[in-house]
Amino acid sequence: MMRARLIAAVAAIAAAVLVLVVFGTGAGDDHKGDYKVRAIFTNAFTVIPGEDVKISGVKVGKISALDVTPDNKAAVVLDITEAGFKDFRKDATCTIRPQSLIGERFVECTPTQPRADGDAQAPELNQIKHGAGKGEYLLPASQTIKPVDLDLVGNIMRLPYRQRLSIIINELGTGLAANGAQLRQAVKQADPALQQTDRVLAILADQNKTLAQLAKNGDEVLRPLARDKAHVADFIVKADKTAVASAERRSDIEASLQKLPAFLQELKPTMQRLGGLADQMTPVLTDLHAAAPQINQFIKQLGPFSAAGTPALTSLGDAADVGDQALIKAKPIAGDLRDFAGQAKPTVQNLDALLTSLKSTGGIERLMDFLYFSGTSTNGYDSLGHYLRAVFVLTSCTTYATTPTPGCAANFAKPAASASAASARATSKRAKRAKRSAPAAKVDLPASLFPGQPAAPSAPASGAAPATTTPAAGGGTTQQQPSSAAPATDAPTGASTTTPSSGATSTTPPSSGASQTLLDYLLGG
Repeated sequence: MMRARLIAAVAAIAAAVLVLVVFGTGAGDDHKGDYKVRAIFTNAFTVIPGEDVKISGVKVGKISALDVTPDNKAAVVLDITEAGFKDFRKDATCTIRPQSLIGERFVECTPTQPRADGDAQAPELNQIKHGAGKGEYLLPASQTIKPVDLDLVGNIMRLPYRQRLSIIINELGTGLAANGAQLRQAVKQADPALQQTDRVLAILADQNKTLAQLAKNGDEVLRPLARDKAHVADFIVKADKTAVASAERRSDIEASLQKLPAFLQELKPTMQRLGGLADQMTPVLTDLHAAAPQINQFIKQLGPFSAAGTPALTSLGDAADVGDQALIKAKPIAGDLRDFAGQAKPTVQNLDALLTSLKSTGGIERLMDFLYFSGTSTNGYDSLGHYLRAVFVLTSCTTYATTPTPGCAANFAKPAASASAASARATSKRAKRAKRSAPAAKVDLPASLFPGQPAAPSAPASGAAPATTTPAAGGGTTQQQPSSAAPATDAPTGASTTTPSSGATSTTPPSSGASQTLLDYLLGG
């Protein structure tokens, strides 16, 4: 029996825990989706959709819509999105408060009034079953407050409102002279408002010095505002438009504010570097300030220059139109030139290496030296002038011949072997042997060829007649050298040699010894 009771007690505890878990996890929550409260206000001036709904300073939703009730009151639909605040009771209150100086508002609510421990909570708000606001929870006007704005309170003491207020009070006194009961009822109904007024007056009494200073400072501030009231009115109009635009972009503004701390952290080193740059730029800016008059004068003088340059720029534009077509047509040529430059690169590199080598080793100077010394080695100079160092070698094949000459028959057809040809060859051989065996004849060169040396006496060759010297035109001499003892057939005819003497010409058949002597002289022998 005791065991059965114990099992029943354990089962009851398990069931209770299960029920608690189910209700704790929201299984019995009738508020599916967003929780909307339809709050009725006697006045909802300057309230717009999208503004915040706060509880104890925490944003729990926003105003989703505005409507007008049949009795001409404002219905403000509060969309509560935070799950922990979806439990408005019948003793809940909501108040419209200013959020900023530009006229933006928000709704501050208290879902239920605080109660002592153990007291039952007030019942939940009634849910609208049909009609306007179906499914929303109704918060009547008795639970809402729209405080009078401070600017409206201040307007009471301004003309002509002050005079009108005195008239209203006088007329009110006259109208209430016989309506004490009605006034008492009105005062009784106004008790909540008067309570709040008492609280406000108590706060104002505690802050009277601050308010006095505020009034004094406000007077100083309002004086220029009164002077520029047109601008202030325009500012208010534009502030209203700004508030509407800000309310429409609240999510973007919130996202920007969330990114602002990270941005400020990244901005700090940049501003530090900017401060260092400003310190370094101070001398430059000081010098620039000193040069500002000259720069100003330069800019003034630049105006006429710019005006004068306008026609040139216009002409340049016209030329650019023509040059555009030329550049387009020159594009293939430029491509070919690019290809040529690429192909010519190795050659240019080799040429660069060659010229660099010539420059570093003095190759150009050595080439000039070669040309110079070559010219000076083949040209001489004496008391009569310049002469050319040259040797004309006379052979049996020097002169032009139309018939075969012994020893120079290479360019003629070889005749048939005959006794006469053999005799001629034999005769030529004998003449050559006699020529080699004969002593060389010495040629007396002019003394002008050897400046500064005495002329050597010339001796006639063995077996030859002495040379005769005759005057020549221009002061030169003509030497006639007798022929050697060699046969006449070995000496070429018509050979002539030219000496440096002006106009002097020697026409002699020189011997091979004379030619060798002249060659030795010219070559430095």
